[in-house]
Amino acid sequence: MLTAIIIFVILLGFIYEYRLRKPDQLVLYESRGVVKQRKGKFYPRHFSLAIPATIHSSAVKVEAEAKGKLPILVQVALACAASPSQLSELVRVGGWDKNAVPKAAAELEILITSYVKEFAQQFEIEELSAEKLTQHLNKKLGLTVHALGLDIISCQVQAVDPLDEEIAEAMRKQEAARIMEQTEQANQKARVAAAQARIEADDKIAQTEHQLALKKLALEEKQQQKEALLQKQRVEEEIKRRKMQMEVEKKEVELLKENPELLILSPQIARLAEASQSMPNAKTVVSLSPEQAAQSSQIISVIQELLQKMVEKKKE
Repeated sequence: MLTAIIIFVILLGFIYEYRLRKPDQLVLYESRGVVKQRKGKFYPRHFSLAIPATIHSSAVKVEAEAKGKLPILVQVALACAASPSQLSELVRVGGWDKNAVPKAAAELEILITSYVKEFAQQFEIEELSAEKLTQHLNKKLGLTVHALGLDIISCQVQAVDPLDEEIAEAMRKQEAARIMEQTEQANQKARVAAAQARIEADDKIAQTEHQLALKKLALEEKQQQKEALLQKQRVEEEIKRRKMQMEVEKKEVELLKENPELLILSPQIARLAEASQSMPNAKTVVSLSPEQAAQSSQIISVIQELLQKMVEKKKE
């Protein structure tokens, strides 16, 4: 019975003292002056501090002055969380309290305000931009603010606006004019690029046409050379044929000179004989071609010689 009572008391004490660690919590405890993190599922609540491990977001508005004492309003979006590696610094800044992260974030906002004011005083109001301020803050703060025990998830400057409405309106008009000028420059560049593209296209077309014309001339020249070669071959063949024909005719004449009795086989003599038989009292007209006329003149001379020889033989 006593054992059961002791077990019950221990169990009741465990239920009263220990708590289940949630996934979005960091459980801290102190050991020899150093703040550490408990990794177990259960933790003693009176000897531990449970702080949220979620991201703490805030919008920081900073009123600063640009060069020339011109007031501006800078809006910064900040997101941070507790750094598991800098828990001692977090407790030193935010205290042993579950709201240690928001308290440390408030100190971070003060630090951001000082950085923004310091940076804004170095530039003219038209030179300040959200991009420049964001780069400056990220360079100053880094990803981890060791002195505050925080990890910076993001630090982005959303807007830089002058507080004077007249200056704001003037800057809006200046920005609108700049945008219009850039648009006009872009349009002119587009026109120039289109003109250059058209000129390049015309140039390429002209070059292509010139190359095509040169190719046509080269083909025509080759064709003319082929035709000239063929004509030359035809002339040479004709010359060879005529030479052969002259050789044949020469041999025929020589043969007739040596053998006069072969004259009866000559086509011209045959024509004269046929004409004399058909029309004994008519004059015979024989039409001969130029070649046949030349051959006939030679044959006539041979006939004359033959007749003369026959007359001389008769006299003898």
